[in-house]
Amino acid sequence: MSKRVPFALVTFLHDLFTVIWIGGMLTLGLIVLPATRKVLGSDEEAKRLMAVVQRRLSPLVYASILGLILTGALLARREPAFQGLLHFGTPYGLVLGIKHLLTVLMVGITVVRSLVLRSAHKPSQQRLKIMLLLSNIALGLLVLLLSGLSVALSST
Repeated sequence: MSKRVPFALVTFLHDLFTVIWIGGMLTLGLIVLPATRKVLGSDEEAKRLMAVVQRRLSPLVYASILGLILTGALLARREPAFQGLLHFGTPYGLVLGIKHLLTVLMVGITVVRSLVLRSAHKPSQQRLKIMLLLSNIALGLLVLLLSGLSVALSST
């Protein structure tokens, strides 16, 4: 029982960080952006609202990314099938390696969206920012699918 409680806590935190990051993107892309456009259009007030939402969401996202790295490392140490970060020699390793590569891509997209395109004003930059969000949502859903598959392939 005593070894299971820390594992449960780390798993809970890993899941919570995942929900904050991917759930935040889903909420932003599927609810907040469309609702903002419907009510405010694409004028300056809508842009200001989205900038405030992004400023409030960004610290949570970055904290979640750090939390995912830490909890992921702890979870990997517990898994006998884990043979290294990008070890593709087993079905479990292949799924986990692809998941990690996609997650690194997601982090890169997140950084570009929140730092490079933070004050995007041109319509082409705004479209790029939205396309990157939608791409990250798709990647996030794929990462969740791979997470489920990795659990099915794990030895615990």
